[in-house]
Amino acid sequence: MTMEERIDADLKEGMKARAELKVSTLRMLKSAVKNLAIEKKADKVEDKDVISIIARQIKQHKDSIDGFTKGNRPELADKEKAELAILESYMPKMMSAEELKPIVMAAIQKTEAKGRADMGKVMKAAMEETKGAVDGKMLSAMVSEELAKLG
Repeated sequence: MTMEERIDADLKEGMKARAELKVSTLRMLKSAVKNLAIEKKADKVEDKDVISIIARQIKQHKDSIDGFTKGNRPELADKEKAELAILESYMPKMMSAEELKPIVMAAIQKTEAKGRADMGKVMKAAMEETKGAVDGKMLSAMVSEELAKLG
């Protein structure tokens, strides 16, 4: 089952259960996927593209939660948190630091990085390998730490 099919099935299930928040969140996600398909002039989008859309929406929700919390709007922050939980259920299991370290080391070797100046190249190579299964901040910190050891 592709990600798109899973989203469609869950949307139908949510409609039957009258789960308004789930339905609105999945409709928003489905719309973003459809927009990408139109942009790419394709009938279907690949799972990795759907995962990147979900990751982008998760980041937006986290930013919104932060803003609503700072703005003293707990009811809006709670709604964003609930939507965030729905979106996160579609993401692959996040990698631990132990699982990530060999990928970072391989990316450093692959890009022949010499120091912090090569951070962008290493990040790009590592992100391609992890495909949304890692927290960007954790990856960035680990890459930075390993590059610092080099020079």
